[in-house]
Amino acid sequence: MISFVKKIVVGFGRFWWDFLVGDTPELFVAVVAILVVIALVSVSAGANAWAVVLLPIMVIAALATSVRRAAAKRP
Repeated sequence: MISFVKKIVVGFGRFWWDFLVGDTPELFVAVVAILVVIALVSVSAGANAWAVVLLPIMVIAALATSVRRAAAKRP
């Protein structure tokens, strides 16, 4: 019974790892970092406008970095 539960838990964890991280773990880390930064900025007094401005800038920077790294790996 315990090995069955372990198999289910391990399978569930692998699914979520593959779903969230996939082939590019740097994008997962970038998304988490962007969410943390936006949350911290928006909590600051009167800084919601900065959060609105920072979000697209950070997302574009993360995607550009990912594309540049992928292009550099290409033979």
